Amino acid sequence: MKNFRLLIMTLLMVMVGVVVHGQNASWSTSVEKIEGDIYQINVKATIPSGFHMYDLGPYDGGPNPTVITFSPAPGVELDGGIFAITESKKAYDDIFAMTIGKYSGRAIFGQRVRLSVPSATIDGVVEWMLCDATSCLPPEEFALSVEVSESAPLAASVATQVAKPVKDVASKQESVSSTDGEQTNGSLWLVIIEAIIWGFAALLTPCVFPMVPMTVSFFMKGEGGPARGRIRALIYGLFIVALYTLPIAALIIITRIAGGDAVTADIFNWIATHWLPNLLFFIVFMVFAASFFGAFEITMPSWMVNKTDTKADSKGLTGIFFLSLTLVLVSFSCTGPIVGTVLIKSTSGGEFWTPIATMLAFSSAFALPFTLFAFFPSMLNKLPKSGGWLNSVKVVLGFIEVALGFKFLSVADQTYHWGLLDREIYLAIWIVVFSLLGLYLLGKLKFSHDSEVKYLSVGRLALAIVTFTFVVYLIPGMWGAPLKGMSGYLPPIHTQDFKLSENVGGSAVAQPELRTVDGDAPKYSDFLHLPHNLQGFFDLGEAEAYAKSVNKPLLVDFTGHGCVNCREMEQRVWSDPEVLKILRNDYVIVALYSDDKTTLPEADWFTTPSGKVLKSLGKIGSYIAREKYGVNAQPSYIVQGVDGKVLLEPRGYNLNVDEYIKFLKSGVEAFNKR
Repeated sequence: MKNFRLLIMTLLMVMVGVVVHGQNASWSTSVEKIEGDIYQINVKATIPSGFHMYDLGPYDGGPNPTVITFSPAPGVELDGGIFAITESKKAYDDIFAMTIGKYSGRAIFGQRVRLSVPSATIDGVVEWMLCDATSCLPPEEFALSVEVSESAPLAASVATQVAKPVKDVASKQESVSSTDGEQTNGSLWLVIIEAIIWGFAALLTPCVFPMVPMTVSFFMKGEGGPARGRIRALIYGLFIVALYTLPIAALIIITRIAGGDAVTADIFNWIATHWLPNLLFFIVFMVFAASFFGAFEITMPSWMVNKTDTKADSKGLTGIFFLSLTLVLVSFSCTGPIVGTVLIKSTSGGEFWTPIATMLAFSSAFALPFTLFAFFPSMLNKLPKSGGWLNSVKVVLGFIEVALGFKFLSVADQTYHWGLLDREIYLAIWIVVFSLLGLYLLGKLKFSHDSEVKYLSVGRLALAIVTFTFVVYLIPGMWGAPLKGMSGYLPPIHTQDFKLSENVGGSAVAQPELRTVDGDAPKYSDFLHLPHNLQGFFDLGEAEAYAKSVNKPLLVDFTGHGCVNCREMEQRVWSDPEVLKILRNDYVIVALYSDDKTTLPEADWFTTPSGKVLKSLGKIGSYIAREKYGVNAQPSYIVQGVDGKVLLEPRGYNLNVDEYIKFLKSGVEAFNKR
């Protein structure tokens, strides 16, 4: 009992530490040159989720506003006062009887100065207060020290729009909340549900199912009566969840503390799109598939499993912990690829907590059956006995591993433009793989460890029917059928060499070749393409200039090669005739890729206000989306006027065609009213 109290106290201390850290807003500064001897100091606040911060006010008799004060220094003269770059969300407050502005997510402020010496350091202080829906924290104070020098980067087109008082973003924090909300309510829930399904399915794998009797045996010999046994069973389930979730959470929290949101987002982007992790996952999946087919056996080192298994015989919390650790280690050869799939898919959401949420969902579903068996050991009698059916499950998983593994290779192929997996090659592989799976289910294929199939069960027949139906669905894709139901998992249709018709599905209507205002082909259009033969740009500056010349609103499509939701939006929403008509006739389109690895010519490199040089197309696109538009989730759609102002709140992943049409029409109306 003493150990139990110690564990609870430790967990509470960790939780309190995390909460306290989460309640502290973090501050950062950057400097850029505006013109002549005028420089601008940008002060950025990152506000923890669930909290808000008040704007500059002032509020006589109201809440504590955010106050930023810079002290003049030799060679530096303040040019005006502090101003808000991010527009706050204003609303009437009944308690204070006044209109109050609030920030959520992030806030950026500016202070312009005149520099009469080569460099100087200016000190400042920021005071702020954080509140949630029910209470406020005590006001905090943070000292600023900013070096202003002649070597500060010149405000480029993107940086200038970030660094001046704007009304163009119509409250960046609202945009972030709106986009993240749609991501959370839409695709994130689908990923979480998929993770839960995988968690339950993992129980049926041949490395996990045999662990059930060991669990039951451990808890049947426990002492202390049924009540104590149930507490121990609950702790057992919590340990399983913790062993899967806490390492991921720790990695993410450490990266956020060390480098903030941008670093965590860059890590997610690297894992999801860089060739190295994707190629590694592809190889791992192929190796595991070969193991599932019976080529060899993959197990954790025996010394590690034996050591943890030995300690599992201990009484109390130590024994329960090592029992759960033994389960995790022994089951790794089957759950490893599943965990990898869940994590990779969740990193495309753009939010740091999505991998934590999906891994929590997976591990909870995985741990639930073991917890129930520990609660009610008699349930073991109702389970089917281990046997040949487990090996059949293993082989079926092997075929699925092969199919899923090629998705990782496809992502690397698209982001680096290798040209290895065009759409028809990818489809051909899937058609062959699932055809072989169907034959296996019918008993026409056998592997070394398979039992003899004397007759075809109803379950195997049903699975074979589903498998061959899926194969028949895929076959028309070899001639260019859109296959909208699989659009998120297939390479873009423009990578397909052979199409039965260039007007497949009635969506690919030819358009006149687009030219920039200088009469050139759009930058990067030799290797980037919009779907459905739409014409557009892949460089924001070119697109803005062209939109101004033709007096049309600009639709900024923040996308990525490895973005499943982006492909679904293109095939299931953009393919609608009414949507295509509006896109062709009423908008100029620019696609900004967050994950394209193409290194640009030096003339196209971009230097951030902090002096970091961005050289790849993907890094520049990601920076623009994050810093100019305040979005990080893919896809995000932003409607912008010819003056650079954002006309509507950004729209994220949502497959409702009618709402997307309404969004596009609202953008045109807002543009015409300007």
